[in-house]
Amino acid sequence: MAELHALVVYVPASHTRKVLDAIGDAGAGRLGNYSHCSFVTPGTGRFTPQDGARPFLGRPGAPEVVAEERIECVVDERVLAAVVAALRAAHPYEEPAFMTWRVEGWR
Repeated sequence: MAELHALVVYVPASHTRKVLDAIGDAGAGRLGNYSHCSFVTPGTGRFTPQDGARPFLGRPGAPEVVAEERIECVVDERVLAAVVAALRAAHPYEEPAFMTWRVEGWR
């Protein structure tokens, strides 16, 4: 049986579709005979770029507030590295905020 991981990523609302397509095409969100399964909720991202940062939004030293969306999905461990690589390539931030963890359950 496949080991599953949960993936959560925060993305500016303007780029949600791009990230969803990229991670889904890489294998995230596969459940039985379905692909690209996810759950998306809106929220507010807050960050302050530090010196040396090249932010997609804002400028170093200035706090930024942006409409973001939280994407949640499951990922088979066998494609986790490819999904994370696709996430990084599609995400506009130089340091995307995301996390993964093993799910206590399997298919």
